[in-house]
Amino acid sequence: MVTVAVTLKPGADLDGFRKAVRALIARDVAPEHVVWQSEAALSLFGEAMADESAPVALSRAACELIGHVVCHRDAERYGLLYTLVWRMTHGEPALLDVASDPLVFRLAMMEKAVRRDLHKMHAFLRFRRVEGSDGERYVAWFEPDHFILEATADFFVDRFRSLTWSILTPVGSLLWDGETLTVGPPARREDAPPSDDFEAGWASYYASTFNPARTNVAQMQKEMPKKYWRNMPETKLIPYLLRSAGSRVETIMKKAPDTPRRKAPTEAVLAIEDAPKTLAELNAIITAAEPFVHGGKRAVLGEGPLRPAIAFVGEQPGDQEDIEGRPFVGPAGQLLTRAMAEAGIERDACYVTNAVKHFKFEQRGKRRLHQKPTTGEVRHYRWWLMKELELVQPALVVALGATAVLALAGKALPITKCRGPARFGAWPGFITVHPSYLLRLPDAAAKRAAYTAFVADLAKARTLARKAIEAAA
Repeated sequence: MVTVAVTLKPGADLDGFRKAVRALIARDVAPEHVVWQSEAALSLFGEAMADESAPVALSRAACELIGHVVCHRDAERYGLLYTLVWRMTHGEPALLDVASDPLVFRLAMMEKAVRRDLHKMHAFLRFRRVEGSDGERYVAWFEPDHFILEATADFFVDRFRSLTWSILTPVGSLLWDGETLTVGPPARREDAPPSDDFEAGWASYYASTFNPARTNVAQMQKEMPKKYWRNMPETKLIPYLLRSAGSRVETIMKKAPDTPRRKAPTEAVLAIEDAPKTLAELNAIITAAEPFVHGGKRAVLGEGPLRPAIAFVGEQPGDQEDIEGRPFVGPAGQLLTRAMAEAGIERDACYVTNAVKHFKFEQRGKRRLHQKPTTGEVRHYRWWLMKELELVQPALVVALGATAVLALAGKALPITKCRGPARFGAWPGFITVHPSYLLRLPDAAAKRAAYTAFVADLAKARTLARKAIEAAA
């Protein structure tokens, strides 16, 4: 049989590969008779590609693997993938289940490398602000190992939809104007700005959370390879932080209590001289940080005045809060506002926020289903919450539900037994249910009784806040 040459676009040409596979399978062309080329933007099959063949039925796992492996730099990737498709459509439909098969193993390793590269780009890409004649723009430089630029586009569009930004790489660029994404040509590193005024705040946050007691340079470089360091502002501090790790550990040990602890602390006591000094600085760091929960795309910040009588802390933003970018604006938030009014509390005079700053959800069709954050996720966000309250300085903190109690108290407490006055570190507090609990009650009578009790709790919190203000005067 005559050898067939297939020419695909440079980089990751998934659409071209799919069209070629359909045509080759339709013609029953075996892998050994195909030569794959990636030197031009035209295909040997030309216009016939559009109307000659039906889709090839493959498992979801196979489609996901193909989607990742076409991004790999290995010049043999298309030939290997077509061999996989050929075998799966010619008597080995469960081939991917045979992990010991040399072809399956090699493709799995290639997929793993691409996934890791995607993760590194999500985690280590840093935007820098640029002021131009057309306004504010954010520009980032990144050097991926594989052809993943277009594969990351949806991630960055979803995360930074409201900004105007450019991502520059040696293999191409992405440009987002707030409405349209454009794929552009390769760029040079000098096309990106070297720094901006936000980096000082971010570096301060990184230094304040650097744990000298857990310094493992080899592991650090494994998770954050040095090739990315020159594009990340916080890494400029790492040599100094490593040199001073010993003295900082000694400082921590001196601050430790004399009595032995039965259990090692889960959080190191770190010096925070360089921590954010204002709520605006803290919010900028939270907004720029990587979400720690599944599904989270944008940070929903707290809102309200500084030094309020009461700060309300909930669990996490919901669907409506994620869309609008404001806390407690969905059904639970509307119920909270009504209950506050009945208890004599003016919402605009209070500060409202959440323990977890991103919406954790699972996509089900067009719906986004709320998922409760884990204990580890709550603890990850706890530093932000405690720093936020330190800067806001409320007279009283009200914990709405079990997740807020876990974040504020540092441990899980039963709401039914602990409902009422409490203490959260430096702040007098009050524990009550989350308003979403009231919405979930199926019985109308139980719902009315629970709402009445909730309003009574808020009234008690209002009285405690007034007493706290009077005591501090």
